[in-house]
Amino acid sequence: MTKKNLKSDAKQKPAADDVSRETSLVPVPGAKLELIEVAKVHPNRSQPRQTFDEDEIAELAASIKEVGLLQPIVVRTDPTDKNAYELIMGERRLRACQLAKVPQVPAIVRETSDNKMLLDALIENLHRVQLNPLEEAAAYQQLMEDFGCTQQELSRRVAKSRPAITNALRLLRLPASVQPKVAAGVLSAGHARALLAVSDPQDQEYLAERIIAEGLSVRSTEEIVALGNVRGAPVRTRKNGPRREIQLSPTQTATQERWTEILDTRVSLKPGKKISKLVIEYADEADLERLTSLLEQARQ
Repeated sequence: MTKKNLKSDAKQKPAADDVSRETSLVPVPGAKLELIEVAKVHPNRSQPRQTFDEDEIAELAASIKEVGLLQPIVVRTDPTDKNAYELIMGERRLRACQLAKVPQVPAIVRETSDNKMLLDALIENLHRVQLNPLEEAAAYQQLMEDFGCTQQELSRRVAKSRPAITNALRLLRLPASVQPKVAAGVLSAGHARALLAVSDPQDQEYLAERIIAEGLSVRSTEEIVALGNVRGAPVRTRKNGPRREIQLSPTQTATQERWTEILDTRVSLKPGKKISKLVIEYADEADLERLTSLLEQARQ
C-alpha cells in the first residue's frame, strides 16, 4: 500500500466505522449520535476555561486532517435557535476542527443534564466497541477532559492498570503523519511505543517508514532505538553474527502471551540450552510496585 493510499484509507475509515459502531453504542436516554455542521456549533457561554494552548490546538488539527476526529463533541440544541447547537463538552476538539476546516463533526446531541449517565455510557462503550489503539487513547483523553477523570479513576473504571492508561495516552503525542498508520493497523501499538522513545518527530516519521518498508518487528524497532540507529543501514539477518535466539515453540508462545496478559506488561521467554529466562518489563517505579504486588498476591 502506498503512502498516499494509506492516508486516504485512514481518512475514510473513521466514517465507515462510525456507521457500523453506532448500532452497538450503549443508548443514553435523551442523547443521540449525529454528524453535524461545524458552523452550526457555538461555544458554551458558561465555559469556565477561556485560554487554550494554540500549539496543542494546531497539533490536534493536524491529526484531525489525517485521521478525522476520533471522539465526538457533546452538544445540545440551542434553545434560541433550533437549527444551531450549543457546545457542552469538547471545545478544544471543536476549535481544532475549525482550524482544520472540516465541514462536519461527530457529536452527541443530548437533552439530559445527567453527566454521570453519559459518563457511564461512554465508559461502557470502551468495552463494547472494538477500538484501534489511537481511538482508545482519544477516548481516555475525552473522559479526562470532559468529565475531569483522573488516570487512577479511569484505571478503576475500565479495569486496566494505570501504566496501561498512561501508555495509551502517549500515543496521541505521535506526529500527525504517523497516527493514521497506527489507526489503520499498519503499525502496532508496540511499534508506536517504540517510536515514542525517539525524541525528534522527524526521526519518528523516518523510523515509521522503515518499519513498514523493512517489515521490522517491535523488538527490532526497540533495538534500533536503543542503539540510536534510526537512520542506519537496513536491518538484515546475518549468517555469521551474534548467537541467534532459540525459536519459541507454540506452547511457549502461548505461555508468553498469557504472562503478558496477566501482568499487563511485556513479558519475554528466552529459552536456552542450559538456562532459560523469563523477562518482565516495567515502565517506572509505580509499575514495578504494581507487578511486585501482583506476584506477592499470587504466592498467597
